[in-house]
Amino acid sequence: MQRSTNAHRLLLLSSSTTYGSGYLDYAETEIRDFLGSVSSVLFVPFALQDRDGYAGQLRERFARMGYVVDSLHDAADATQSVRGAEAMFIGGGNTFRLLKSLQEMRLLPVIRERVENGMRYLGSSAGSVVAAPTIRTTNDMPIAEPTSFEALGLVRFQINPHYLDTSPGSAHMGETREERILQFLEENETPVIGLREGAMLRMERGCCVLCGSAGARLFRKGIRPVELQACSLENLL
Repeated sequence: MQRSTNAHRLLLLSSSTTYGSGYLDYAETEIRDFLGSVSSVLFVPFALQDRDGYAGQLRERFARMGYVVDSLHDAADATQSVRGAEAMFIGGGNTFRLLKSLQEMRLLPVIRERVENGMRYLGSSAGSVVAAPTIRTTNDMPIAEPTSFEALGLVRFQINPHYLDTSPGSAHMGETREERILQFLEENETPVIGLREGAMLRMERGCCVLCGSAGARLFRKGIRPVELQACSLENLL
C-alpha cells in the first residue's frame, strides 16, 4: 500500500526523548527546520489514555518553539480539523490503541489525503509506526484490537522505533530485536528500518533521508542487515 509522492513531507522520530535530555530536546532543531513558517500544529494524542495531560505537555514544549498546538481530542469535528491543519504531530504511546482510535474515527483516509496534498506530518514512536504500511513491527503489547493492522502507508517500508542492538554478554534469553524483525521478514516482503533512539527519518520532494546521530539498521528479505548512518535511503529501498 505505497502512497508516497513528491508532495509528502514527513519527519518520523524514533522517540520523543533520548537519555539525558528533555522532551523533544534532541530533535528541536530538525523540527523547527521541518515546520518552517507553519504557525500551528494539530496534535493527535490517542496513543495515551491521558489525552489532556499529553496535549498539555506538547503545548508547553511547542510554545517554547513558537508554535500553537490544537489537540484533536478537543475538536468538535475531528475530520474538519484534520482537513484544515497545516501540520500534524502524532505522538507516541501504544500503537494498537492509536490505530484503533484512528480507525474508529475514520481518520486514516483523511490524513492520507491531507499528506498527499502537502500537510506536514510529524510522528514520534507509535506516531512514526502508523506512517508505515502496517503496524506489524511495533514493539507494543496489543492492549486494544484494531480492525486490521493496516496503517497510513505514507512510506514504503516498515518502522521499528527504539531499536535496540544485541548487548554482548547479556543474560537475557528472549528474542533479540533483530530476531523479531527477521521473523517478520519470514512472513512479509516489506523492508524494515530499525530506528535507534535519537534517529529520525525526513522525507521531502520524494527523497527519504536518515538524520540524527544514532543511526539505524535496514532489514530486507534474503539480505544481510545493513548498518546506516546519516544518509539518503533512496538507493536502498
